[in-house]
Amino acid sequence: MHVIDVWAQHPTEYFLSQPYFDSLKKWIGKDNIKSIPLEFTAQLMKAAGVEKAMIAAWYAPEGALISNNEVLDAVNKFPDLFVGMVSADIRNPVEAVRTVRKYVKEHDFKALRIVQWLWEKPCTDPLYYPLLAECVELNIPICLQVGHTGPLKSSESGRPCHIERIALDFPDLKIVCGHIGYPWHVEMIACATKFPNVFIDTSAYKPNRYPQELVEYIKTNGKYKVMFGTNFPMIMPGDCLQQLPELELNEERQSLFLYENAKRVFNL
Repeated sequence: MHVIDVWAQHPTEYFLSQPYFDSLKKWIGKDNIKSIPLEFTAQLMKAAGVEKAMIAAWYAPEGALISNNEVLDAVNKFPDLFVGMVSADIRNPVEAVRTVRKYVKEHDFKALRIVQWLWEKPCTDPLYYPLLAECVELNIPICLQVGHTGPLKSSESGRPCHIERIALDFPDLKIVCGHIGYPWHVEMIACATKFPNVFIDTSAYKPNRYPQELVEYIKTNGKYKVMFGTNFPMIMPGDCLQQLPELELNEERQSLFLYENAKRVFNL
């Protein structure tokens, strides 16, 4: 069984100290977590059978929660396991574009991740558009969050209607929508069905919490549109993969969901 985890991060101590994650840590029963060694993250991924884990930088108005260089260090230490995803400060579009270009061209990062609720700006905001255009030029996906947030921050920026707008404006842009989109997941599925280059990843949800509409989508006309993700360290990859039989996917659908779709979309 080949597995690619398309949404993960190796959290820094600064990342874990952010107060807006307190509610999320209590919800998952990890409210005392202060730091995680990189070797522990790698060990958990490998033990679960994850072949590639796409780990991202996080940038917010207060600065780098996980810097691009910290992601690069992790990739250099475990090059067979980790795949880098760049991020940037959207408030300085020129410098942000230069940053994305540098880490993709010089360090082979495979996608741009922006978490919209950190900025309280939907992906239709003009500050995103230079970055979206650069993703097209570099032929990398933009990875965004959809649905309600786990942290106690506004969820407005995660509505799938914003995804539709940028899909119309950038028909050649690959858009990967993380966290399923619940409670707007039916709208998210409709958007992925409508646009050839819009995809969904299942991060932040274990298989026993996937909405039934999503499971049916994977089994039918969405077999090329949905990818596996965990949102590690929120969810352990082993816990997700142990529940995989509950989805009752045939061999083809399971391979596409866990591996082939990500390999194709991210050019791995």
